[in-house]
Amino acid sequence: MRNCLPLLCVLWLSSSACAEDDDHEHAREAVRRGELLSLERILALHPPRPGERLLEVEVEHEAGRWEYELELLGADGRVRELEIDGASGALLDEDEDD
Repeated sequence: MRNCLPLLCVLWLSSSACAEDDDHEHAREAVRRGELLSLERILALHPPRPGERLLEVEVEHEAGRWEYELELLGADGRVRELEIDGASGALLDEDEDD
């Protein structure tokens, strides 16, 4: 992967069904089954803007749907948060904070 930590280093999975030590395994299996796009693919679809760096990645499985939440820090100190559908890669929501 280019300029990003491997998925397991930045992965946080939360779900009412599985919030145990092996959560990363659930996400890894979902990627293998094609239910969840890899972090590399998500970042290819939604690359950081020039000067931004990836702060945090969360992966959640709720209500039968996988979602990525990305936090990106801009050179101006603003944090941009993206919610992305984990199966399709579609942008669901974008927020920017000071």
